[in-house]
Amino acid sequence: MGVAIKVYGTEQLCASCVNLPSAKETAAWLQAAVARKFGEGTTEISYSDFQHPETEDDKMWAERIVTEDLWYPLVIISGEIVGEGNPKLKDIYAKLESMGLSPLQDGEK
Repeated sequence: MGVAIKVYGTEQLCASCVNLPSAKETAAWLQAAVARKFGEGTTEISYSDFQHPETEDDKMWAERIVTEDLWYPLVIISGEIVGEGNPKLKDIYAKLESMGLSPLQDGEK
């Protein structure tokens, strides 16, 4: 298993995010982008609806989203917020590289 990336959001878009993709769409987009950059299987990206948290970790993040008025989709890697509202690939890639993942070389898959 690769690095776990969690994308938190909900079915309803946040007021500031009306013209942006949903959190589910962001998770799918992120999966494809990260796989192209680092290779298949290097990360495990999952989506969680913060209005219906399933794990204790999800409950903790759901509470933070509400109490700290965080924007979603919220991208979490190793317990750290790496993207909020409109996550940037550059920031996500930098975090993954800092964790030891290496980008693929041309021609690798």
